[in-house]
Amino acid sequence: MYFTDRGIEELAQRRGEDEVSLDWLAEQLRTFVDLHPEFEVAVDRLATWLARDDDDE
Repeated sequence: MYFTDRGIEELAQRRGEDEVSLDWLAEQLRTFVDLHPEFEVAVDRLATWLARDDDDE
């Protein structure tokens, strides 16, 4: 298990039943980067990966 899995597991437990829009998620990612600019590259890579996830199909 990676260290980051703890955060992912917490997200699934706390918000697993929630439905959110991609617009909401994008706004949350922007806010996070505003508060933690040192994670800009990682958030950008995650957003790009999510955006292109279906390119392999």
